[in-house]
Amino acid sequence: MTSTLALSRPTYGESVERLRHAQKSAKGAPAYSRFVNRPLGRRLAALAHVAGLTPNQVTALSAAATASAIAVLVLAPSEWWKGLVVAPLLALGYALDAADGQLARLRGGGTKAGEWFDHVVDAAKTSCLHLGVAVGAYLTFDPRPEAWLLVPLVFAAVASTWFFTIILNDHLRRLAGTRDVQATVASGEARQHSALRSLASSPVDYGVLCLLFLLVGAPVVFVWGYTLLAAGFVAVTAASMVAWFRQISTLDGAAA
Repeated sequence: MTSTLALSRPTYGESVERLRHAQKSAKGAPAYSRFVNRPLGRRLAALAHVAGLTPNQVTALSAAATASAIAVLVLAPSEWWKGLVVAPLLALGYALDAADGQLARLRGGGTKAGEWFDHVVDAAKTSCLHLGVAVGAYLTFDPRPEAWLLVPLVFAAVASTWFFTIILNDHLRRLAGTRDVQATVASGEARQHSALRSLASSPVDYGVLCLLFLLVGAPVVFVWGYTLLAAGFVAVTAASMVAWFRQISTLDGAAA
């Protein structure tokens, strides 16, 4: 006899279709996040919904995937297969990070505790991944690039500042009542935003960083690629800080 619970449980297809019409705005979203990570997160959210998982459980799975990638990055020798393990685990963690919020929308909305947990995990991975690069390079790269170890340390500092500023911007806009809400949108709305702008944000796209780790088994190539990405991240961050300061400065006038 079919149970009432089984009858009421949504199907995978129903969940995916509901999420097609309940997406964040694509405004300002980098290319990988917009075109790869969100669609993948949507499908993982639908699977989690069918399985009866909570958003916090999906966040915990995201943390576990990212932590596993960092452990391999630090401890595994620099062989050809290393990137084939690290990059997919990081990408999975990122996709699950997109899925937890989408799952919350499927279940009728998130909670403050869930938002807190999600941000704490994001803050931890933002710094720990780059610190893992520094430790892993020190332990496994041959020859050991001692002077270069400053690059991931700088990357960690700038990436942490970038993440904190994004959260702070959102908080201040909420307080001012002028938050540019990442509201749910119709499925066609994403196409209204420039793909070129998304591509221009590639240096700060976490998905691009995930893909870069495919090269970690070839240390010389990885060092060059990582250094170029770090330089791009610093440049975009500097420009963004100027723009954000001007935007936040206008909130004082709006509140007056």
